[in-house]
Amino acid sequence: MKQYNVAVIGATGMVGQRFCLLLENHPWFKVAALAASPSSAGKRYEDAVAGRWAMPSPIPAAFRDMTVLDAEADIDRIASLADFVFCAVNMKKEEIRALEEKYAKAEVPVISNNSAHRGTPDVPMIIPEINPEHAAVIEAQRKRLGTKRGFIAVKSNCSLQSYVPALHPLRQYGIKCAAVCTYQAISGAGKTFDRMPEIVDNVIPYIGGEEEKSEQEPLKIWGRVEGGRIVDALSPKITAQCLRVPVSDGHTAAVFVSFEKKPSREEILRAWENFSGVPQALSLPGAPKRFLHYFEENDRPQAKLDRMLEGGMAISVGRLREDILFDYKFVCLSHNTLRGAAGGAVLMAELLCAQNYI
Repeated sequence: MKQYNVAVIGATGMVGQRFCLLLENHPWFKVAALAASPSSAGKRYEDAVAGRWAMPSPIPAAFRDMTVLDAEADIDRIASLADFVFCAVNMKKEEIRALEEKYAKAEVPVISNNSAHRGTPDVPMIIPEINPEHAAVIEAQRKRLGTKRGFIAVKSNCSLQSYVPALHPLRQYGIKCAAVCTYQAISGAGKTFDRMPEIVDNVIPYIGGEEEKSEQEPLKIWGRVEGGRIVDALSPKITAQCLRVPVSDGHTAAVFVSFEKKPSREEILRAWENFSGVPQALSLPGAPKRFLHYFEENDRPQAKLDRMLEGGMAISVGRLREDILFDYKFVCLSHNTLRGAAGGAVLMAELLCAQNYI
């Protein structure tokens, strides 16, 4: 496979740090540049993250002495160094939208962890196992932007990375509606327990904008490419509540679902067991060998035990049973900064490279 030079934009934040760990020994991608805000620009990376390195592993030795570039002022320089960029910046939404378009117009593909372009009709929002065909809209986006190479592709919100993969193989039975309650780790807010004392011995029943994303983004993922844009699916109806809980990593979801044609429990388990996607068929480096893992134990999945399943890239499911209001209910778990953020973005980049979009 071809080797690619990449840059991480927003490299000092929690997701940017996770990108650095994932890319340290990646077989296809070599980090050629790290960029962040003007306050970090010009510093050694180790100095820029001093006192706020939040990862379980040390700062990769290859990156410690790299000089952090300015994410905005150094676009031309970064474009000369990188074949594409990963973007995980902490800015206002309109500023992120403008920044990512500047990179794309500089002929640098952008693989974004940010939400700014998730609603843009010609920007694909890809979960690689579920909707890889949405990459086809990139051609229309390039026409709009006036680019030959540059484009933007985004990953979906971390909250729905746990339950949408489990619902997806069940769409063959006609999902009428679903109710979801997510219990989300503090790393989803870019926090550690030291920096979020208010979460200790507490549950916070509100995460700004999260419920709207959880209800709306699945419809884009399940939509179709038509006329140079992604047309959202009209169903199923999803209602969500999102809570912040005192867990370091791992988003758990309690899911309730009803069907047009109710499957048996055995049919659901078989659909999960047999489901596989393009990343598995292509043996992409970041792909889990098995996407969905079902646990028969009544007390699984658990964040502490199961979030790192297959390097944090697999989805854990358990407690499937019939419900008195809906047809079925079950519990899901995903690692929010791996599958739900940096890992999902790296896998999407692998997919787009394999499909020759990059």
